[in-house]
Amino acid sequence: MSVPSSSLVSMDKAPNRFLLFLAILATPLAAGAFLLAWGPGDHYFDFSPANDGYVAPRDIAKTIDVTQKSTVTVYCNITKDKGTQGTAWVVENEVLQVKSDRTVLMTNYHVIDDCVDGRGAVTIAELYEEEKPASILFFDKDNDLAIIETDLKLEPLELSKHFLWSGYWVMTLGSAAGYEGSVSFGNIVNVTNEDVLITNNISEGNSGGPLIDNEGKVVGIVTWGSENKGEQFNGARSLDTFCKKIVKCDFETKDEKTWYNYEE
Repeated sequence: MSVPSSSLVSMDKAPNRFLLFLAILATPLAAGAFLLAWGPGDHYFDFSPANDGYVAPRDIAKTIDVTQKSTVTVYCNITKDKGTQGTAWVVENEVLQVKSDRTVLMTNYHVIDDCVDGRGAVTIAELYEEEKPASILFFDKDNDLAIIETDLKLEPLELSKHFLWSGYWVMTLGSAAGYEGSVSFGNIVNVTNEDVLITNNISEGNSGGPLIDNEGKVVGIVTWGSENKGEQFNGARSLDTFCKKIVKCDFETKDEKTWYNYEE
C-alpha cells in the first residue's frame, strides 16, 4: 500500500522533532518554576517602604494580628457613668526620653486629659479582655501626645525609619466608636511638618491608635478627624512631633530634633 509522499516521515529526523516538541513544552514549565522559586513574594520583600511603600503587605492578616497584640483600648473613667475612650499602643522604652520599668504605651493627650492630676482613673484593656489599671507617666499637651504605663506584659511596636510619601499604604487599628479591634486601610494623602493626612476611615475612639505601614511599623499616631465635610481625609501626628518631648531623636533640622534624616 502506497502512502502519499506528504505523509512520509524520515525516521532519522523524527527524534529531532520530538526533542524540539519537548523543549517547547518544557520552556514555560521551567519559566513558571523559576518564578515560583524567585517569586513575586520574595521580590516584594527585597523592597522597603522607601521603595515600595505604595502596596499592601503580602500578609495583611499577620500585620493586623501583630499590631492588635500591642494595641489596647484606653479608658479615662471620671465617674461610673462618665468618661472618655481611646486607643494606645506599646512603644519601646529605649526610644523614650522618659524612663519607666513598666510597659509604656503611647496615646493622645485628649484621650486622658480628664484624668490628669488624679481627676479620674485610667484603665486599659486588651481585645475583649477586662480592664486593667494604668497610670499617666508623661504628657505633651501642645502636641496632643501622652505616655501611660501598666504592669501588663505586651510586645512593643517598632517605629519606622522610612520617610512617608503621598500614596503610601497605611493601616489604622483601634476602638472606633467603641468597637474594639476596628481596622481600616487607606493611603497617605500628604505629609506636613506636624501631620500625616490619610484616607483611612476613623471615628472617636481611634484617637491614640497606631498608624501602620506595609512593614507593620508605626509611622504616626491617629489623632484627629476632619470636621469639614468637603475634606476627604483625616489626620495622624507624625513621628517628628514625638521628638519635642517624648522620643529621643538623632537628627536635627533648623535647630529642631527630627525622627527622619532629611539630609539623605
